[in-house]
Amino acid sequence: MTKFLDTLDKIGRLDKKLQEQLASVQWFCENGSIYEVYLHSLNLEETAERLVLLTRVLPAYTGVRNAKLEVEHRIKDCIPVEIGFTEERWFCLRIPALLPKKAGGSADYIRSFLYPAMRAFFEKRPPVRYQDCVLIYRHVYDRARPERKMRDHDNIEINMVSDIVAMYVMPDDSPAVCSHYYCSTAGQEERTEVYVVPKKEFPIWLAMENTMPDEGVELYEKR
Repeated sequence: MTKFLDTLDKIGRLDKKLQEQLASVQWFCENGSIYEVYLHSLNLEETAERLVLLTRVLPAYTGVRNAKLEVEHRIKDCIPVEIGFTEERWFCLRIPALLPKKAGGSADYIRSFLYPAMRAFFEKRPPVRYQDCVLIYRHVYDRARPERKMRDHDNIEINMVSDIVAMYVMPDDSPAVCSHYYCSTAGQEERTEVYVVPKKEFPIWLAMENTMPDEGVELYEKR
């Protein structure tokens, strides 16, 4: 149980740090310093993600059989990733959140929920291989979001997502196989949409993008 106790100790320290950061955010919010609220909120978000990662491995350190599988089931319930194919036979996945910034060190967090979701979807399906395609990231922001500027696409953690998508639907994500396209739009709820579209059909996707429904296009289990 040494590993369990060590991890539990780390969780306790992070939880204390989280409470301190939460108090700082509340204090600056009450005193009207919006930029300080923003900075401390970022610190709070990063600490919370690190705390989640530690709590996710904690059950496995008990040695109980199938602990990891049970954790994956709970992640799936909490972060329902939608995966399927559009009517046009394009691959699509929808993550119910905006991807974090690279500086947050959140690649493990993304892997923890996206890889099990993709593995489960393709468990009884043969991998799809799109050749000469475009890998599209569509960032959907809550239209009520007060900030006026969208985040810099270059500063968003997409590498882990690209690697996992390529594992199942492309030979790889190198420039020889696919091009990348990034865009942002406003919607009812924040999410990240990823599409894999044959390059010759990309102009069709681009023409459709502005008319996509708030809830996202309909997805089908089969291509």
